[in-house]
Amino acid sequence: MFAAIRRYETNPASVKELIQRINTEFVPLVSKSPGFIAYHVVDAGKGVIASISMFETEAGAQESTTQAANWVKSIRSLLPGPPQVTAGNIVVQKWTQR
Repeated sequence: MFAAIRRYETNPASVKELIQRINTEFVPLVSKSPGFIAYHVVDAGKGVIASISMFETEAGAQESTTQAANWVKSIRSLLPGPPQVTAGNIVVQKWTQR
């Protein structure tokens, strides 16, 4: 499995709108990427948002980063700077059944 983690900074007053737009606009795009497994968004507070995308293949993870870069162009007023991106092979994992 592969993951792409992206960290964004925005105005704290914009977080609610940003999360809503991610949910309605970006999630439908990323979930169609090849090998999609999961997508999570973390509100870290103070205008910091992080996303974690998980894929079966490295190509899927790379495609999600390309999709994110293109999508962010449409919301430049909410995300004025580029994200910090970390991507790679998931080497340790543990899941709990609920």
